[in-house]
Amino acid sequence: MSLDDTLDAAARVARSWARADRATALEKIADGIDAAADELVPLAHEETHIPEVRLRGEVVRTTFQLRLLAKEARPRTVVDEADPAWPPAPRPKLVLARRPIGPVLVFAASNFPFAFSVAGGDTASALAAGCPVVLKAHPGHPRLSDATGEIVRAALPEGVFAVIHSEEDGRAALTDPRIRAAAFTGSPVAGRALFDLATSRPDPIPFYGELGSVNPVFVTEAAAKARGAEIAAGYVDSFTMGAGQLCTKPGLFVVPAGSGLGELAAERAREVAAAPLLNDRIASGYANALGKLVGHDEVRTLVDGGAAPSLLATTAAAVLEHREALETECFGPASLVVEYSSESEMLDVARTLDGQLTGTVQAEDDDPVAAELVDELAEHVGRVVWNGWPTGVAVTHAMHHGGPYPATTSPLHTSVGTAAIERFLRPVAFQNVPDQVLPA
Repeated sequence: MSLDDTLDAAARVARSWARADRATALEKIADGIDAAADELVPLAHEETHIPEVRLRGEVVRTTFQLRLLAKEARPRTVVDEADPAWPPAPRPKLVLARRPIGPVLVFAASNFPFAFSVAGGDTASALAAGCPVVLKAHPGHPRLSDATGEIVRAALPEGVFAVIHSEEDGRAALTDPRIRAAAFTGSPVAGRALFDLATSRPDPIPFYGELGSVNPVFVTEAAAKARGAEIAAGYVDSFTMGAGQLCTKPGLFVVPAGSGLGELAAERAREVAAAPLLNDRIASGYANALGKLVGHDEVRTLVDGGAAPSLLATTAAAVLEHREALETECFGPASLVVEYSSESEMLDVARTLDGQLTGTVQAEDDDPVAAELVDELAEHVGRVVWNGWPTGVAVTHAMHHGGPYPATTSPLHTSVGTAAIERFLRPVAFQNVPDQVLPA
């Protein structure tokens, strides 16, 4: 099928899909993926090098979120009855309905070949909202994308879902008037280019892009003294999870100078084995970003991991002077220890942050600096983590997986959790419209 035929089919079926039994369809997709897991997981491992045990966990997450969002696939309305005494003037009867925005273009991610890919959260939330989906497959796992796409397509009416592959088709679809919104997870460079296309259309559309984040971790002096070894080990386990290829991987470890946390983290990092990266393009990007950090005059190397994890170190003063060079994402198994001389300097580092997906605080409950640090981080991040680690994003109702630019292009919205559906619903108020005339 040509791209034009695909977009025509999505536009043609949009209104009927908005009225369809979407919950049953989403559950059918989940059942189909579960049933095919033994075929899909080895294929995903072959194309992405991700260990099968993690991939099986990702399948569970994917089908869980499909079923969770199925429960939210329902009309969303607010009714204000007419009130002649409403100040300053009588209020008419108002019904606020949220209608599906229309066909959605989803760009699949490389690092989660199930949960953020063909049947991942963007697809599931758009379908739950009542929007047809055109899925731009990631080139890192094309055969898995087709296999998963067949399962999704078989569970849905004709035209509601389609997979496209070429970069040219992805850009053409993004600028086509039949596409009414888009979602993306990937690199800042690619995401910004697509965002600019979406917003420069004659009819600009919402573009929900997740672009990048260094997800800093701040350790107070009290926490370093109370449980420094535990914190250092937890940090390394977090930044090396998934070979450092997770969007919430912590990339800055802001610790007291003289605490020894950098050295403790280095000991732990040397114990972590090398793991293959997702593909050659990501490996090249990682090598380039790591090389820039290693070559910076204010950075020293604690662990030169080669293919294994690497750990670097610098000072808070250097970060404050060279923020753009040092507060940068290195997508892969590397991280930067930042040593501060005082907690006021630690707070200064927090104030320099660009938008982030997460910010983590390792502190004691009675820590005098904790409240100010949490409040400062809340200005810059979409999720503040207390005495935990940012990797591992719960799929639930209260989760916010987003953040100010450049973490995302739309800080008001989340790409994980049930609130992700709201991205693809458009409010319409009906004033004094009789019930029998209102759309279903």
